[in-house]
Amino acid sequence: MARRSDGRGNMRWWLAILGGVFACALAILFLSIGNVYSVSLLGAPLAYDRGDATSTPSDPPPPPLNKGLYNEKLLALAHVATSSPWYNAFLAGTTTPIDAQGNVATTSAPKPLWPVHRTYPNAGAILPFNRIVAYYGNFYSTAMGVLGEYPQDQVLSMLASTTRQWEAADPSTPVIPAIDYIAVTAQGSAGSDGMYRARMPDSQIQKAIDMANQIHGLVIFDIQVGLSNVQTEIPLFKQYLELPNVELAIDPEFSMKDGTPPGREIGTYDASDINWVANYMASIVDANDLPPKILIVHRFTEDMVTNYKKITPLPEVQVVMDMDGWGFPAKKVNTYQQVIAPEPVQFTGFKLFYKADLQAPAYRLMTPAEVLSLTPAPIFIQYQ
Repeated sequence: MARRSDGRGNMRWWLAILGGVFACALAILFLSIGNVYSVSLLGAPLAYDRGDATSTPSDPPPPPLNKGLYNEKLLALAHVATSSPWYNAFLAGTTTPIDAQGNVATTSAPKPLWPVHRTYPNAGAILPFNRIVAYYGNFYSTAMGVLGEYPQDQVLSMLASTTRQWEAADPSTPVIPAIDYIAVTAQGSAGSDGMYRARMPDSQIQKAIDMANQIHGLVIFDIQVGLSNVQTEIPLFKQYLELPNVELAIDPEFSMKDGTPPGREIGTYDASDINWVANYMASIVDANDLPPKILIVHRFTEDMVTNYKKITPLPEVQVVMDMDGWGFPAKKVNTYQQVIAPEPVQFTGFKLFYKADLQAPAYRLMTPAEVLSLTPAPIFIQYQ
């Protein structure tokens, strides 16, 4: 005999389905929260100023580059007076000196080497809208720089204080703090593969990223290749370079192309090496829709970088030539004027040594005001 339905069976069936759907939705929600929490533990980059806009991986693209402001900032770094015919010529994009009305100007002054206009960067560029102040070193070594010399909290406190000094010295340019970590260090011994370099473990790489995230700053991975090369070492950092606040520095001093162990003579990079790194970084920027990255090249002798005219900044990669020499102020200024300023590439940097700069006959560090008086004014500052 057929059983008559009173509707309660159907109701229980629908309630069971709804309950299952609700349970699935809750599970998805908790998994999403768990994933977000896990990413934060792994050091997902925090928002920080990219010059024209603040960027995070989930934000919409930054607005187009403000080319007028970009040009004005370059002229300010080069200390070109607004009354100079070269000031107006640079804004107009011509190599002929012109007056404020756009007429050809008569001047006996040669065209200045700075500012350099090689290419406009993509939107979201850090430089020259901001100045970077970086603390340098390796967590395993107290002799390689400030990062390994003091506890983490003290390092970050010192960096914050130093950042404020630079903000006070140039209020027109915001300062971004950076952790500049030597991720591949040159070694005095050959090692198991004979390359005279040591790669830092992932845990230490992540520590540097976490420190940068804690201060809403950048992390710069410094690479000393020894007898290896950039083509071998740089791709090992691909997963980190895919993060928007990770930049790169390469050190010619420890690039030993003739097979001599590092530390016995000064090494070298050619423009072809630097361009290879820049193009590799650009491919990562394009593939991941990132703002432009920064490539820092350390230098304190002419032979450390050859064929500088062939170094090619890209819309995706901004190049900084960093004066890496130590000594008393006059010596450092002379090195900057002899090695960095006469061979313009794009931007310049300046390194200050808390200890080496104070060795006799030195007696003090250069002040921010003294460094900013250089032509061009460095946009990247590094403390070891």
